[in-house]
Amino acid sequence: MLTQIINGRIFTPQGWLNEGSVLMRDGKILEVTNCDLALIGAQLIDAKGMYIVPGFVCMHAHGGGGHDFTECTPEAFQCAIRAHMRHGATSFFPTMSSSTFDKLHQAADICQKLMEEPGTPVLGLHIEGPYLNPKMAGEQFAGKTKEIDEKEYKKLVESTRCIRRWDASPELPGALNFARYLREKGILAAISHTEAEFDLIKQAYEAGFTHAAHFYNAMPGFHKRREYKYEGTVESVYLIDGMTIELIADGIHLPSTILKLAYKLKGVEHTCLVTDALPYAADDDKLFNDPHIIIEDGVCKLSDRSSLAGSIATSDILVRTMVKAGISLGDALRMASETPARIMGVYNQKGSLQKDKDADVVIMDKDLKVRAVWQMGKLIEETNSLF
Repeated sequence: MLTQIINGRIFTPQGWLNEGSVLMRDGKILEVTNCDLALIGAQLIDAKGMYIVPGFVCMHAHGGGGHDFTECTPEAFQCAIRAHMRHGATSFFPTMSSSTFDKLHQAADICQKLMEEPGTPVLGLHIEGPYLNPKMAGEQFAGKTKEIDEKEYKKLVESTRCIRRWDASPELPGALNFARYLREKGILAAISHTEAEFDLIKQAYEAGFTHAAHFYNAMPGFHKRREYKYEGTVESVYLIDGMTIELIADGIHLPSTILKLAYKLKGVEHTCLVTDALPYAADDDKLFNDPHIIIEDGVCKLSDRSSLAGSIATSDILVRTMVKAGISLGDALRMASETPARIMGVYNQKGSLQKDKDADVVIMDKDLKVRAVWQMGKLIEETNSLF
């Protein structure tokens, strides 16, 4: 069936289109046009002057809706993804936090099957750890890190086609060979939970570590050792022009000044927004029974308040936070859709409203709240408050 969305401000790669239509059929965008005349036989959607924007690409989230991907069940994967979809995330790379390899194999099997379903929002698996520097891994990963094992990671990668990203600490023995191997396989390698300084970051980038996970978080900045000063991981990443970054833009993990600094220095094309969400994100039931974590000030903290433990953000929150920080809505949208699609190698089908791309469309009101979501041309009923 032909669907036509009219009477909204349409965000396109060329900028805002104030009068026009988005036409969708069979899961694809037929056209984005400056004509808003109703077509005979089309299901007409009146956006009522709101924003019509591309669906968001979620490339780093551990769960949502009360479920964690480490549960390793199809139901947990589907429920978490559905919860985030209600907030505009129409493409998903489920994130497995530091886990045993038995669990990683289970998750890969589930992810592979979900990827094979028609019209799936699941585009691949993201693994964070277990190859992490234990000094930088934090309490939430305590006891869940290990040394890099070449036979172990090759066995997993070669048993599946679903792995699209893997995060590790580049200072670990064998990390550079790990990155080279991932690059050969077309898998994004990202630095994470690291204290590496410039020379090592440069080597890591040349080996294949081209992305920095949750930039600024779980990595040091400029510091002193005795009487001498040293660049941290943060400054090192800034100095590598081609290295991309992701920001947890929930308004808590990073202040607005740092969000603006990262945006200014790295630019839209090298900066994407991520939730890094725990299962408590988008959880309508508010079920919470983890004695080690508290939810306070819109974020998860360790129960002793010694550290942040994770985010409960959704993709729409990221966009609102960036706009509140003084960044244009267009650039905030690009960092939530276009840039992650490019980084994950799916921009040919996701990340923008263009002819022949997947019909992943979000309508947001003037307060940047999600009012309707189409994923592959299918209206997500729970989001629809337009009619």
